[in-house]
Amino acid sequence: MVFRQLFDSVSCTYTYLIASRRGGEALIIDPVLDKVDRYLQLLTELDLKLVKAIDTHVHADHITGMGALRDRTRCITVMGEASGVDVVSVRVGDGDCIDIEGVSLRALYTPGHTDDSYSFTMEDRVFTGDTLLIRGTGRTDFQNGDPVAQYDSLFNKLLKLPEETLVYPAHDYKGDTVSTIGEERACNPRLQVASRDEYVDLMSNLNLPNPKMMDVAVPANLHIGLHQDEVEARGWSLTCDEMAELLGAPDIILVDLREAAERERHGEIAGSVHTPYVELPENVVSGGVLHELALATGKRLVFYCAYGERSAMAVKSAQDAGLAQACHIKGGLDAWKKAGRPVAGAPD
Repeated sequence: MVFRQLFDSVSCTYTYLIASRRGGEALIIDPVLDKVDRYLQLLTELDLKLVKAIDTHVHADHITGMGALRDRTRCITVMGEASGVDVVSVRVGDGDCIDIEGVSLRALYTPGHTDDSYSFTMEDRVFTGDTLLIRGTGRTDFQNGDPVAQYDSLFNKLLKLPEETLVYPAHDYKGDTVSTIGEERACNPRLQVASRDEYVDLMSNLNLPNPKMMDVAVPANLHIGLHQDEVEARGWSLTCDEMAELLGAPDIILVDLREAAERERHGEIAGSVHTPYVELPENVVSGGVLHELALATGKRLVFYCAYGERSAMAVKSAQDAGLAQACHIKGGLDAWKKAGRPVAGAPD
């Protein structure tokens, strides 16, 4: 396994790069904007393809590198479904899995530091974001933080993991790099409380100053944005109403770019074919299945995903490959549902 713990000395942020092997797919957790060039260099050195970029929550002390990594690698961006960020490729809920080649993370909803805080477990380790730190816990006095929720996240979720589970936080201010659940349970001073009320009282009286970059970082991290407007300006997008009129037409191929788990959980637009976004590069180039199908039939490729991010990037890839008619559904399945359009196979 490839595992790298990278450090930003300005914000004291840890970023984690993970892959099952050199030359394979990779994911990154909590990237920092100022370090994106270093990440890309490391990916090249290790011959890795960045497939997914994950933020554990909306950070207040640095600007996330997710948007820049997405724009430069066309990777999938991932956050928890409680996040208020404007555009994310995939939003995961408690218990959902994030998979790449040879690596699987499971999402744990661990609110308290913020209301959108998630931790991610992987085999023998857990990435705790700012919920559980080494010999500390994340503050709960801004971004809808809640010490009651954090107590539950700590004592009823994270501390229920096996004692030998390695703890990798999103920050450390003392130079520590890793701990274990058992070690934190025994040695973390904030966890040596007798009750929830005692913990709430402790966290409510920290009187800490706001992070220096908070006024800049939080708005920037809530509005990562995407080039959907650019795609629309070029005539490469369809509204839900426009797509509804075309549904079932013989001259289009409707392509669902989401992963199988997303389709099972949220359903699909009837008549769509399934091609996961991670397989798109090989499918839209000359010789690829979608490329040859579109050329052979003269049909127009219409992509959609969850929120329109992957499909907008797919349109650009298809256009670059010479498929000039390719377009996407603006806003994805989320917009389709909000418009009251039918969804097939969605759970009751």
